[in-house]
Amino acid sequence: MTMTDPVADMITRIRNGVTAQKENVNIPSSGIKREILRVLKEEGFIQDFGEHSEDKSHVVLNVKLKYGSRNQKVINGIQRVSKPGRRIYKKGSEIRRFRNGLGFSIISTDRGVMTDRDSMKKGLGGEVLINIW
Repeated sequence: MTMTDPVADMITRIRNGVTAQKENVNIPSSGIKREILRVLKEEGFIQDFGEHSEDKSHVVLNVKLKYGSRNQKVINGIQRVSKPGRRIYKKGSEIRRFRNGLGFSIISTDRGVMTDRDSMKKGLGGEVLINIW
């Protein structure tokens, strides 16, 4: 069975892992997923991630989830914005802070994947992939 939205699958795996208070989740690897995870790590929403392969054809990203004191969730919510059937693009001037700065959006620009704050500073627009808070 083919997967129509691999990014949504990644988000669902992370959300389910956080809800079940798992230490790690495994996600099939791709370039866009690595970039999204890099941004999540830079922003402090996951501890770390790394690649390992069970065999040569299946590379898996192992994501170490992050929790606060007393096992409080760091990721309170994560949602897919742009979907395969309905892509959402924003110009650099149209990008606004998400949840008054308590959360952020991850945007895919022509200069790479970055947060909404970085995109606003550089005046870049792009596809709004994820909102996270």
